[in-house]
Amino acid sequence: MQVLTKAIVISAIKYGDNGLIATCYTLEEGVKSYLLQGILKKKKGKVQKSQFLPLSILQINASHNHKGHLNRISEARVLHPFQSLHVDFVKQSIVFFLSEFLAAVLKEEEGENAILFEFLENAILWLDSHDAVGNFHLKFLLELTKFLGFYPDGNHQHKGYYFNLAEGKYVLNNDYNTLQGEELILFNTLLGIKFDNLNEMLLTKSQRAKIIEIILKYYQLHMSSFKRPNSLEVLSKVLA
Repeated sequence: MQVLTKAIVISAIKYGDNGLIATCYTLEEGVKSYLLQGILKKKKGKVQKSQFLPLSILQINASHNHKGHLNRISEARVLHPFQSLHVDFVKQSIVFFLSEFLAAVLKEEEGENAILFEFLENAILWLDSHDAVGNFHLKFLLELTKFLGFYPDGNHQHKGYYFNLAEGKYVLNNDYNTLQGEELILFNTLLGIKFDNLNEMLLTKSQRAKIIEIILKYYQLHMSSFKRPNSLEVLSKVLA
């Protein structure tokens, strides 16, 4: 089946001597993987290797099958040429981390989900166009849970309540899965802040490390297949 769709590149790994296998999140059908044969030796053509950098936003003309085989792309066009995303060292590190993260959590997202695609597209464009991005990945990961089905229930977000990570809501009883003290303050601040105000959230190295661990635990409690991203250590060093 031939499909014309917008697609966000999640990853592209080398296949053979001159090929790539690219995994994309498509507007029309969710996650799809494509075999791009000979793309590494091509200098011209309707599909170029430079188009498949992580988090690139494309329009593709693709042949999709539903038998578990790799799909094909006959034409690709970059919809949003980035200004800084793939050249700024800090942003490159964030992109690498998010690419690995999305590969893990979106692998079972099939079918059309325009709302999720719009969120990813807008967030990527925001990252490209802003300079103060040290807290971007924290807010991004928390907001992403809204589209995965376990966004925190904000009811009772006030003094006297703890946040239970396993239940995804604020509770009166404190146990080993609840946030309290500084962890609760950091979580509440991140939950309530908007992307455009992230530069107002001033975090120390230890605070940033603490809140990312909270978010990762939250994912682990709600996604049984979730694994800790290997690229987090690199990102943490860069942001430090």
